[in-house]
Amino acid sequence: MQVPPPREAPDARGERGPGPYGPYDPRGTGMPPGDARPSGRQRVRRLLTSNVTIMVVAICAIVAAVALVDLGRFAGDDTKPPKMAAGDLSTNDMLTRLTAASDMDPVVADAVAAAKKRAYEKHKRELAALKKKAEKEAAARAKLKAQQEKERLAKLNPSSQQNKAYGKKMNALKGWDRCWPSLLTLWNHESGWNERAENPSSGAYGIPQALPGSKMSSAGNDWRTSTPTQIAWGLGYIKARYKDPCGAWSFWQSHNWY
Repeated sequence: MQVPPPREAPDARGERGPGPYGPYDPRGTGMPPGDARPSGRQRVRRLLTSNVTIMVVAICAIVAAVALVDLGRFAGDDTKPPKMAAGDLSTNDMLTRLTAASDMDPVVADAVAAAKKRAYEKHKRELAALKKKAEKEAAARAKLKAQQEKERLAKLNPSSQQNKAYGKKMNALKGWDRCWPSLLTLWNHESGWNERAENPSSGAYGIPQALPGSKMSSAGNDWRTSTPTQIAWGLGYIKARYKDPCGAWSFWQSHNWY
């Protein structure tokens, strides 16, 4: 059996000489004592464990925490109602708010009331102006409609000969054939058998010259333009007052009205 050679005794500085496998490495670096350069792993470990590195990491952590808190406050959840709206106020809290609200300065309250009064009166003026404008526009529309209706009826205006034909037939239906000449002459003088004839001084209207013309509405709502309606009313008036057209024409000859 081969005996290993003895190790070299330590020198005066307590360091051993080279052993059988090379020089002694008291730092465990795997490098000879003369080479003082640390390895890459040692440099990383020294960097991570140094006081400066620890302080920088701590500062960065604090800054990040503050930024996260502010960001959370800025982008908070708006869906959560405020405390007062959550319905969790105590009785004392509500009494405190009521007391604070009831202690309003009378001058401030008067200013609020005056502002509300001005707003209300302004609203009333605006409503009145709108109402007046609407009434004016409605009157203009009604006037335009009446004018259009008048123009339409003017195009449909029957001739006096057509009106006389109506009068003769309706007079005969009354049994007054013998009085037809009297009726013909009477209404020739009154209106010329024009269903729209109007007396400018008295306002008498229509073929029989009813006064006022609205009296003829008892014979029909179309009394303003309807020849049969006007004739029916006129014959009724003659019967009630003069019995027949013969009597009406006789009275007219003496008084120039009937």
